[in-house]
Amino acid sequence: MSQPHSSPAGIATALGDLASHFTVRCVASCESTNSELMAAPPADDDRVHVLVADDQTAGRGRRGRHWQSWSGGSLTFSALWRFAPGAPVPAGLSLVAGLALTRALEELGLEGVQLKWPNDVLVHGNKLAGILVELLPGRGRTPAAVIGIGLNLHIPDGIDIPDQQGVTDLRREIGTYPQRDALLAVILRELHGLLELYASAGFVALRGAWQQRNAFADLPVRVFGEGSEIIGTCTGVDEDGALLIRTDTGLVRILSGEVSLRARS
Repeated sequence: MSQPHSSPAGIATALGDLASHFTVRCVASCESTNSELMAAPPADDDRVHVLVADDQTAGRGRRGRHWQSWSGGSLTFSALWRFAPGAPVPAGLSLVAGLALTRALEELGLEGVQLKWPNDVLVHGNKLAGILVELLPGRGRTPAAVIGIGLNLHIPDGIDIPDQQGVTDLRREIGTYPQRDALLAVILRELHGLLELYASAGFVALRGAWQQRNAFADLPVRVFGEGSEIIGTCTGVDEDGALLIRTDTGLVRILSGEVSLRARS
């Protein structure tokens, strides 16, 4: 059996003083890191449980889409984050995860990083990473969310990505990419810090930072979903992370993640 490219020891070393806040497991391959954590969530030990896979054979994106990954060419992982007992279901969690990933990439020197509501990370308009957040029901346990992230490191030559025009990778954008364990540690550090702030102050504390990176800020857009189409101007997100579209008849607030956002031609 092949060994994974990432290692818990290497990630712990890169995390430094934050290593005690995480439990990390690395595998060479699995169907989906989100599915594995959802099906068998680890016991609550006050740590964030992280599952890292070099390759996902059935990786999932939003709206049932398949998320492609390549062994050695992708960073795919999921983190199980638990809410405080009795806390309401959080709003805007995928936006917080996107912001954390964006800040980590900016820290590494990547310029032109943008956020597309609700869960895509772009570079100069091209998709670099995707996020899938799924809520675990309480059923007597502390409610939790599984935050899945897929980041393109280098897409192998000759790979065809159906319905994914405008896709990019870190190698193309910065010529290289950091060692995997170090890269994951930077992302986990940002996730930890922003989730702590989010838990204490809500999305309102992070809204401004998200707005600054909004790929469609003040642009004309079409929003498709649930058999309807909304045409207007993207004015950003509100304090709950809902998408705001200014139409001819007023401001429309969109909460559902089952929509597609497209620049209006």
